[in-house]
Amino acid sequence: MSRRGTSGERPRGLLIAALVVAAVLGVFVAVVVIDRGQRAASEPPEGVREFTIPSRNHTEGAINYPQTPPAGGNHNPVWQNSGFYADPVRNETAVHTMEHGAVWITYRPDLSQAQKDTLRQLAQSRDCIIASPYPDLSVPVVASAWGVQLQLDSADDPRLEQFVRAYRIGPQTPEPGAACTGGVGEPS
Repeated sequence: MSRRGTSGERPRGLLIAALVVAAVLGVFVAVVVIDRGQRAASEPPEGVREFTIPSRNHTEGAINYPQTPPAGGNHNPVWQNSGFYADPVRNETAVHTMEHGAVWITYRPDLSQAQKDTLRQLAQSRDCIIASPYPDLSVPVVASAWGVQLQLDSADDPRLEQFVRAYRIGPQTPEPGAACTGGVGEPS
């Protein structure tokens, strides 16, 4: 074999190596950018209040929770099925579903039909979301997950979706992987 054949292969080999390195760097940069974007999308929104939840035992009776609506604590042994409800649900069953990773969106019963439809669509778009009316709320909409809560003036507030992305089956969930169906309640 002549030297000419060997020297012609060297630039081709360098070109291939350079292309491989460029492809690997391109993939690395894409992964970093995508990861940053996903983390930013799942960051908690402004205004989230955090609560220490001292216990999470099963109990049959009614519970007097320190937050309205509750953001966690002792609860009924049976959980509330996720979905949209036109009637109020029991605190104790909804809290159990939050223990499983649900976001419980409560709304004033007199919320406009358009706002209720927005909440219905959100609750039906993913598992582990409960939406139900809650009498005597101090604001139109409250989103709660285990140990966290966000008060909102509207179901259209973009922070609601951000809250759901950050906390539905999020890192605060005491029992990740537990079901949000197979409990009580018939969503409408």
